[in-house]
Amino acid sequence: QLREVQQLLDQLQAKLRPVCEYEERGRGAELQRVSDSISDLKRRMEVNQQVITELDAKLSALQADIANNENLRRDVVDILDYRRSKQEQAAAAQQLQELEGQMMGVGDKGALHSQYEALAAERDAVRRKADVLRGQAAAQQQAVQRAQQDLSAPQYHQIEAKFNEVRLRVKTTEYAVEDLDKYHKALEKALLSYHTSKMCDINKIIKELWQKTYRGQDIDYIQVKADEDGARSYNYRVVMYSGGAELEMRGRCSAGQKVLACLIIRLALAETFCLNCGILALDEPTTNLDAENSASLAEALRSIMVARRDQENFQLIVITHDETFAHLLGSRENTEFMWRITKDESQHTRIAQEDLE
Repeated sequence: QLREVQQLLDQLQAKLRPVCEYEERGRGAELQRVSDSISDLKRRMEVNQQVITELDAKLSALQADIANNENLRRDVVDILDYRRSKQEQAAAAQQLQELEGQMMGVGDKGALHSQYEALAAERDAVRRKADVLRGQAAAQQQAVQRAQQDLSAPQYHQIEAKFNEVRLRVKTTEYAVEDLDKYHKALEKALLSYHTSKMCDINKIIKELWQKTYRGQDIDYIQVKADEDGARSYNYRVVMYSGGAELEMRGRCSAGQKVLACLIIRLALAETFCLNCGILALDEPTTNLDAENSASLAEALRSIMVARRDQENFQLIVITHDETFAHLLGSRENTEFMWRITKDESQHTRIAQEDLE
């Protein structure tokens, strides 16, 4: 224990030794001065601490004012935003009202929706069609590429020149066909005009011959009617006029009237179409005609002979059993003699020339 106490005493003396040395050097006054400085600093620190406390209180007050001002600023901003929102709302309402007016002017909403659906369907159809066309175009492009590859083959050498030659022949043929079609139409028109003109001439001659020949009072004159039956086809019929009324002659006339009408129509056809062919032959023209109409027919034939007198190749051949008709027809001013054909007892045909009285 003494050893331990001795050790502690030694440690204490070792620690006091620097203090004694410090006092021996005269550093006590300096220590007192430092202590005084420390006390002064502490007082200054206390004063500064009071100033800091006051400043903190002011800072807190200022922060509170700032917070109040921030709240006020926020309120002002909110009010401004509210006013701007109200103005925007009013403008939007006015624009909405204008749009509603425009919609009312455009039409019903349901109709517009239906129109929109129809246009949408049409748009989809156009898109599908465009897709199909694009596919077809791609296929055509591939076909063109294959065709170009095929054209490089030897058998297609100078194919463009050959094609142009064939095309020229085809175009020439088309132009010729067009020209022939124009000629055909012009010919049809000319034939129609010719037919109409000739029918007028024929009916004019028929009317004149009928009025000269027929002695009855029940038929004023007759005409030939041509009813169209398709292209370039006609149905011809004979009509008679009595008191301004047009009647079908079939089933309404006697046998003599039929014979006379046939003779007059044939004479009119001969007068119209056979001017260069001067031979006119009549075989038993007085069949079923009474004496008065036979005489009228002879008078009409004499008028034809007088009209054709200056025609060199005109010749009238009449075969008849009616000697009275033959004598009426064959006067001296028109002919000099006639030929009588008879049979003898052996049934041989005899031809004899007889002078007209």
